[in-house]
Amino acid sequence: MTTSPADLEVEPAAAATLFGDRIDVVRQYTRDLAQYGEELGLIGPLELPRLWTRHVINSGLLAPLLMAGRVGDIGSGAGLPGLVLAAARPDAMLILIEPMERRTDWLRSEADRLGLTNVEVLRARAEDAEISPWLDQATARAVSALSKLIPLTVPLVRTGGELLFLKGSRVEDEVAAARKVIARNHLTNVEVLELGVGLVDETTRVFRATVD
Repeated sequence: MTTSPADLEVEPAAAATLFGDRIDVVRQYTRDLAQYGEELGLIGPLELPRLWTRHVINSGLLAPLLMAGRVGDIGSGAGLPGLVLAAARPDAMLILIEPMERRTDWLRSEADRLGLTNVEVLRARAEDAEISPWLDQATARAVSALSKLIPLTVPLVRTGGELLFLKGSRVEDEVAAARKVIARNHLTNVEVLELGVGLVDETTRVFRATVD
């Protein structure tokens, strides 16, 4: 099954501003995801008309927060945000951690198609992943609540590294519910950032914390 270009959301003007000289790689990824994503069970049929704004730009807004180091994307799925971040930040190494074989197959083949040499795909659940050396940062999008996600990811990140989790509008409620988990896992500098203000209509909220 292939997808007509007419089904894909028109690229918003903000995309070129956000991705700069990496926009062509991101465009190719978006086209590939539109063409194969539903067939491979990576995205639902209703996502194509909002693929840019809801998913690609939402993921790309995180790119300026990345270190030029090892960044793990937990539950990478279709490559949101992992492949988008790898395309936007070739100076960072993205380790895409995903338990489902058909998704890891897609991640590897798509990274090859895009010519991304800064991608490593690891088929594993976060709690079973063996990472060496430890990650400088870990990110995740639409995986689980903070109270569950934090204990899964902290063991993968070095002391002084960061957690960067893309979250929805109720992130403050999640932070409140995870207060004991945050303390138990020795997280510091906990904050919620709103990214994309003045650039996009649908801003992105990010939970950021340092692993102590």
